[in-house]
Amino acid sequence: MKGYFISIEGTDGSGKSTQLEKMVSYLKERCPRVEVTREPGGTPVAEKIRELILDPENKAMTARTEMLLYAASRAQHVEEKIRPLLEEGAVVVTDRFIDSSIAYQAYGRGLGQIVGEVNRIAADGLEPDLTIFLDLSPEEGIARKRREERHEMDRLELETLAFHRKVYEGYDALCRQNPARVARIDAAQSVEEVFSQICRALDAVLSRR
Repeated sequence: MKGYFISIEGTDGSGKSTQLEKMVSYLKERCPRVEVTREPGGTPVAEKIRELILDPENKAMTARTEMLLYAASRAQHVEEKIRPLLEEGAVVVTDRFIDSSIAYQAYGRGLGQIVGEVNRIAADGLEPDLTIFLDLSPEEGIARKRREERHEMDRLELETLAFHRKVYEGYDALCRQNPARVARIDAAQSVEEVFSQICRALDAVLSRR
């Protein structure tokens, strides 16, 4: 039996890490096998690519290079880890997937439709059954990140506010284009209010089969 593939998305500072942890605990109470992973990364090869992408020292990295590195990491992740787990019937939860590339590279970097085309190849057509999008303004998201103690901003978090506004526009477009897949949740609410809405979205997907 094929498993469920669930992604969680959000602009920087939207509370993904907190909600991801709560989501996984909730799913483990209801599903026999739950596996958690992340992008970029998730496998040894993909984690090495992650280091290149997010290293603040790599200021000379071009937009196309960034796009292709994300896609390379995703190709390895899908083939080596995600698809085999789904075929074994696991619920796979990933911190980011293709929507991030669309938002950050197609919109943030201005690369347009080529990003979707490259990533469809990289993911071999795989799409999440459900995507949770934590909706928070880029202004508030970056402010939250800067308030975090001992948090070192990565290369993308250090981008301009104008860049992060474009990323948000990308996520907004994805939500409007994919209402059946994407559950858009106001991340400015309390942690428990956000989690309650996430649980409703998870329950709706798990009840389909």
